[in-house]
Amino acid sequence: MKFFMTGGTGFVGSFLSEQLSRRGHEITILTRSARPRPGAAPELRFVSGDPTQPGPWMNEVPEHDVIINLAGASVFMRWTEANKKIIRDSRVLTTRNLVEALDSAHNPRTQVLLSTSAIGYFGDRGDEELVDDAPPGQDFLAQLAQEWEAEALKAQDAGVRVAITRFGIVLGRGGGILEKLVPLFKSFLGGPVGSGRQWFSWIDQSDQLRALLFFLEHPNLQGAINFTAPNPVRNAEMAQALGQVLSRPSWVPAPAFMVKLVLGEFAQVVLGGQRVLPKKLLEAGFSFEYPTIEAALRHQVL
Repeated sequence: MKFFMTGGTGFVGSFLSEQLSRRGHEITILTRSARPRPGAAPELRFVSGDPTQPGPWMNEVPEHDVIINLAGASVFMRWTEANKKIIRDSRVLTTRNLVEALDSAHNPRTQVLLSTSAIGYFGDRGDEELVDDAPPGQDFLAQLAQEWEAEALKAQDAGVRVAITRFGIVLGRGGGILEKLVPLFKSFLGGPVGSGRQWFSWIDQSDQLRALLFFLEHPNLQGAINFTAPNPVRNAEMAQALGQVLSRPSWVPAPAFMVKLVLGEFAQVVLGGQRVLPKKLLEAGFSFEYPTIEAALRHQVL
């Protein structure tokens, strides 16, 4: 199949594009610079363009079977009003332009849009178990996710099957949260954040890829889908598991007041959490290769 991917040079996108190309698929990646990244597979094709702005790149979109929309500025920054606009525009405008490219095309080849969202859609909900159709939260990320998802679902009007892939925290090599945490734990500075009781919903990078392929093979699946492992853990449990895997202590806490002082409004993401369950995937018959945090960490860290 032919895939068109936004965000294909990021942590998640780099892994997915490499793995899909290894399986014989053709991958076109939209980047602001069309120069291949160092070490990129020769099967990958790069197209230059700003996904938040309409442009010639949009002509490429309907020539592909599948669109994977991963674009989005990192939320790991202080949430000033200017930064909030960057975070929003990178998601909402990119998705709007992708859908417009399909709407304006004559007889587009595209059959499927996999558009990223995040479990931040649910907001901080304490111990509540959150399945795919649970209602949204009210904070900045929750409101952003609702707007982001609404733009993607408009592709259904063009006859495209849409999956809203609500990613949990992705555990993988070479980036993401483990790139930040592992050096701290190896330096004997690892431990829970805040109370440690907030829920940590996650997914192993390999299972994330397998779930995407599973969706493509099951045409009855559509709409919002939780891409999280079936066993979320509390923050303190995650810290303890990582300490055990690395043979390091996991008792050095990051006090809530310090996190708020350093991160401002963004601290609510770190100090809060969601207990998210992948009900749709499980009911459709998907089997996780790494269903527990210990198995995933041993897979990705050792």
